[in-house]
Amino acid sequence: MSDRSRVKENRLHPPRDGPTMRHHLLLLSALLLLFFSVPVPAPAQQTREGEPPRETVRIPGDVFSVEEVLSKGRQLEQKERWSEALSHYEKATRDYPNEQSLTDRLSAVRRRFNVTRRYADRSYLAVVRRGERESTDIYSEILRKIHTHYVDEPRWRAITARGVMQLETALQSTEFHRVHMERVKSDAISSFQRSLKSRLSMLPIRDRHEALDAAVMAGRLAEKQLGVPPQAVILEFACGAVDTLDAYSAFLTKDQLDDSLSQIEGNFVGLGIELKAEGNSLLIVNVITGGPAHEAGMRRGDRIVEVDRKTMDDVTTDEAAEMLRGVEGSTVDVVIVKQDQSSQQVRMMRRRVDVPSIEEVQLIDRDAGVGYFKLTSFQKNTRNDLDRALWQLHRQGMRSLIVDVRNNPGGLLPAAIEVADRFISRGIIVSTRGRSPNEDFDYHANGAGTWRVPLLVLVDGDSASASEIFAGAIRDHDRGDVVGQRTYGKGSVQGIFPLSYSRAGVRLTTAKFYSPAGHAISDRGVVPNVDVQIRRKAVAEKDPASETDSVLQTAIKIAQDKYGAR
Repeated sequence: MSDRSRVKENRLHPPRDGPTMRHHLLLLSALLLLFFSVPVPAPAQQTREGEPPRETVRIPGDVFSVEEVLSKGRQLEQKERWSEALSHYEKATRDYPNEQSLTDRLSAVRRRFNVTRRYADRSYLAVVRRGERESTDIYSEILRKIHTHYVDEPRWRAITARGVMQLETALQSTEFHRVHMERVKSDAISSFQRSLKSRLSMLPIRDRHEALDAAVMAGRLAEKQLGVPPQAVILEFACGAVDTLDAYSAFLTKDQLDDSLSQIEGNFVGLGIELKAEGNSLLIVNVITGGPAHEAGMRRGDRIVEVDRKTMDDVTTDEAAEMLRGVEGSTVDVVIVKQDQSSQQVRMMRRRVDVPSIEEVQLIDRDAGVGYFKLTSFQKNTRNDLDRALWQLHRQGMRSLIVDVRNNPGGLLPAAIEVADRFISRGIIVSTRGRSPNEDFDYHANGAGTWRVPLLVLVDGDSASASEIFAGAIRDHDRGDVVGQRTYGKGSVQGIFPLSYSRAGVRLTTAKFYSPAGHAISDRGVVPNVDVQIRRKAVAEKDPASETDSVLQTAIKIAQDKYGAR
């Protein structure tokens, strides 16, 4: 398959706060949900250059010191709760971006988590068993795609060094030891690491071919000194090369690639639940209406404590999550603990589930004609979902509209442009710029089918990627009020590139994107013009009609005051 065979997307990885496990996805590093949060202090009143003034509503929250954050992270690491530790450090580095100790721990935990995830993935283990030739071909193709498509000029020695770091992490991990090194002693590992670094220091690594040679040399050295299959080492180099390019690039196993493409299509085979690891259980944070889990009576807030007769004492939460996967028509037995602490055993059949990108369509204030819906992701079917929602609300008497993109991690770049285009009649929606001129585009509104309904957009620190394209376009064109907190700041575009071997793939950052006014989104985000600072909580899900949702209540009040009179 040529390098032109790819899917352009604009999403995730964010390692967004709170990775979640979606059981049509199971891309744990990409979407884990936050279990321990550190609130962002309320921003100062001044605005950055080029930003319009904004009004601010504040509700105080708790603040944790760096020492407390590190202490909590160490506890999670000692318990090998890598999913939760990753989420914890991702959030911490956002709150303390200049704290090197947190950045270092995030990098180390991400490498450790990636080993755990891969060795719980049956499709990856199948590749490991196939031999050195195939792993060498995989790494060669990955290096070629980095050379051709990555947004920055590759530094091949640095890429090799990252491969070494990933390998060293694997050599210390329980999962890698269990498969490859049960009888290898620690002094032999230390001796191997010294030999490897000595040999690499003498090698010129000036291009991708020499980077590949270095990995092959490392694999054969590991086989000689440790008895580790060379393909296992070469694949660690391959994963390290991609996973550490930036926070959003990643190696995708066959199953992860299939799941990513299913998410883009808006359907998947699975149970229809979204989970997060919480202690010795998997907490259900979302249930898709009409899916197997919903029909079995599972609801948000329930906890899975056993999968196919294995408790979380028998397997890790990551392994339990992997056990929930399966082919269409297969069944899985789970034990759930309901919110009232009663337990229930449930058998579910995995089947294809359609994922709505728009939920909770309603007139949230009928008298004032305030429409509302939650836009949960940007996927292929989003434009059609959006049109149905808009016409439904129009027939009910909508006079203003609230679009909620809080906790929306992003999705497809074309879908974000199509959503913005429904509300913006002319001008640039977003611009992309990359190392290759083929990545430089200015995307314009086409003026057809524009809805002129007064608009409010709800955002928070978990609104990322495509959500930021939409919110940034609305704000820069002064098309409506953006209400909430500064968004995540994920301002890059990724392409998914299937590999010719093993049906695996890579996700690579290919460009950066900019708002219509030329503002970079990366590490900056979109600043709302109505800034509502709230106490951040571990459970971010709220009933849209809840009185405690201060962001939504602020938006409703604005809509009532500005547009509610007949």
